[in-house]
Amino acid sequence: MKGHIRERSPGHWAIVLDVRDPATGKRKRKWHSFRGTKREAQNQCSRLITEFMQGAYLEPSKVTVAEFLEKWLGQIEPRVAPRTFERYQEIARKNIVPLLGQTILTKLRPDQIATAYAKAIKSGRRDGSGGLSSRTVHHMHRVLKQALATAVRWRTLLHSPVDSVDPPKVERTKMKALDPLETARLLSHFRSTRIFVPVLLAVLCGLRRGEITALRWRSVDLSRGQLSVAESTEQTTKGTRLKETKNSRARTVALPSLVVEELRRHRVCQAEELLRVGVGMTDETYIVAREDGCPLQPIS
Repeated sequence: MKGHIRERSPGHWAIVLDVRDPATGKRKRKWHSFRGTKREAQNQCSRLITEFMQGAYLEPSKVTVAEFLEKWLGQIEPRVAPRTFERYQEIARKNIVPLLGQTILTKLRPDQIATAYAKAIKSGRRDGSGGLSSRTVHHMHRVLKQALATAVRWRTLLHSPVDSVDPPKVERTKMKALDPLETARLLSHFRSTRIFVPVLLAVLCGLRRGEITALRWRSVDLSRGQLSVAESTEQTTKGTRLKETKNSRARTVALPSLVVEELRRHRVCQAEELLRVGVGMTDETYIVAREDGCPLQPIS
């Protein structure tokens, strides 16, 4: 294998590699653009020849970061939950692409990524009102890291430049638990509203929002004082869907006597409410529902 350089204009070089097609024996030329001195271009030519001989050579490509992210999004869509995909899509298109999208993927450098993170924190909001939170930029880092790891597996990149970049530090807020008096005040405040039961299940049973909106009467055994959490609801742009619980593990929750008492009362009231609109209650009825028995959206 041979290689040589050609000067296109002052400081701009074409690196030409002459290789043989192993199948046909015909000579092919691979062109690389390079900016720098003649000596630097010669050194780059030598590096490319060495990479080719060692099997580490990558074909020259003009694919941009934006183009690769779109290809990556199409590849992961069938393999992740719809809401997860929507979040990846939003971060990639609205946060990463405006900062790095026009860069040629194979020329992306760690310092460019670090600069993009700093700019996002300072002035990354799309409405021009300021910067993004450290947590959002941290999500950008995770998405970019996952995408570029795929580029390495596809041999679009030899190594991922994002691995040399540290994401911004995210300050974790300590969770404050309610004491008994605060819990009593909270339940008293919501008792006369339609969200009393959701609040009750969240505060006293530890159920997540999506688990509450997915809960049906068939999952509750009031005689034994327990309920089974086996599914959850997820809000996407296409609507609400049922999915597995977090970590894909079902669990049984013991119900405090107060919750058992309130659920018995709620069941009677709900049955009467449904009868007024001509709907009969069954074990498939959602515990937390609208006046006509239809389930609530988890973001409501």
